[in-house]
Amino acid sequence: MVGRPFPSGDPAADRRAGYAETLAHIGDIAAAVEVMQGALELAPGWAAGWVRLGDYCEMSGDVEGARAAFARAVDADPADPLGASLRRELLGAEPMLDAMPPAFVELLFDQYAPRFEVSLVDKLGYRGPELVLAALDRAGAGRAARALDLGCGTGLMGQVLRGRCDWLEGIDLSSAMLEVAQGKGVYDRLDKADIATLDLGGAPYDLIVAADVFIYLGALERVIAWVAGMLRPGGHLAFTVETGSAPVELRQSRRFAHSRVYVEGLLTDAGFTGLRLAPCVLRQDRGAPVDGLVVVATAPAMACARPEGAGEAGAMA
Repeated sequence: MVGRPFPSGDPAADRRAGYAETLAHIGDIAAAVEVMQGALELAPGWAAGWVRLGDYCEMSGDVEGARAAFARAVDADPADPLGASLRRELLGAEPMLDAMPPAFVELLFDQYAPRFEVSLVDKLGYRGPELVLAALDRAGAGRAARALDLGCGTGLMGQVLRGRCDWLEGIDLSSAMLEVAQGKGVYDRLDKADIATLDLGGAPYDLIVAADVFIYLGALERVIAWVAGMLRPGGHLAFTVETGSAPVELRQSRRFAHSRVYVEGLLTDAGFTGLRLAPCVLRQDRGAPVDGLVVVATAPAMACARPEGAGEAGAMA
């Protein structure tokens, strides 16, 4: 549910939306839909209001009305920081979306940063960094001169990785998460960037890791190609994914799952060797284990050619 932090800018529309929220809270969803529709007549360009109407329509069982409301939210704000496109997709018979709006991921983790570690580690039993480190040990990956933590978040992976690399960089889309990571003092450099659109360039790495990150990307072709071009020959890539039956599958959790066949094929096509894919439990979700894969692969003998003029992501620190 979209709450009050996203007002319309029209006091009358906001008052009606507040009344609709009260009606929904007491269980009169039909009335909430009607009142919210009235609010949106006053503020038709209010993306958060359309998302809220979509919520109420979905609660009432009006799937088509919900899909239409979420579509209006995307029309109102194509950057889609509230993830309306994901909500619309999940109400379809077969969700086909294979990427998340970067603005949605950024907003999600900017809001989540203050309670991220308590929620993920203490409440959900998150084990990503430990799983990745153990997989690297099983693969015989030694100390890395230069390592990169893709989607570093608050630095949970960096904390366990610091002791096995000489130089450690972290990249994340969320400024708030990077601020927490910066405070831990484990990274030599932190960059704010969208890992789905990184450019080739700069010094190559001996190790690149991505713990519980690809679940927010969807299709992995571009990021795997980027990694192949940025690793030294013989360097290692290690990451986790949620296990799905389809190559790329958007789940009700608004995370992506990937099939083993898809992951293996993608890495093989990119020239990686020594593939190791081990089943694991990534975390708990509503009391149920989330099945995944922890993957380690060795970089191609020759890195992918880098396009001329490719630059690095802008530095944050």
